Formats: sequence, C-alpha cells, structure tokens
Amino acid sequence: MTTLGLVQAAVNSGTKTLEQTISEAIDEARQTCELDGDNSAGCAVAWDIVEELQAEKSHQQQAKQRKTSLESYCDTHPEAVECLVYDV
Repeated sequence: MTTLGLVQAAVNSGTKTLEQTISEAIDEARQTCELDGDNSAGCAVAWDIVEELQAEKSHQQQAKQRKTSLESYCDTHPEAVECLVYDV
C-alpha cells in the first residue's frame, strides 16, 4: 500500500482527522525536502501527498455544501415519511 493509501486508511478509520493528517504530511514533506533536497523525487512525492490530502478536504467540504435541507433532514431521520423511497 502506498503512503497516501495508508494515510487515507487512517483517516477513514477515524484514528486521525483530515486536518491532523494534512499537518503531519506537511511536516513530513518539509523534513523530506531538507534531507533529500528540494529537487529530489522524494520531496516531490511528499508534496504531492499533501496536495492530494488538501484536495480530498476540499471535495468533502463541497459535498457537505451540496446537500439540500431535505437531504440533511433525511440523513438524521431516515424513517420519516418524507424520506421513504418506494420502488415503482
């Protein structure tokens, strides 16, 4: 599993928040670039991981904003009459 895959697994399991993971990834990227040099492949990969995590955070925020009032209500009250879905 890639480093990004491990990070995503930790976030999905609830052991870390996405913000904590991004902060840790930034620290790791800085350390990697100091050790390997700013033009190294390891440095580029480390910052790519940070970028992917930030993009995921942005996607999650956009998904939250797209929900209508009814969708939010149905998320918390799936048994409500307004939220029932029938097959025709």
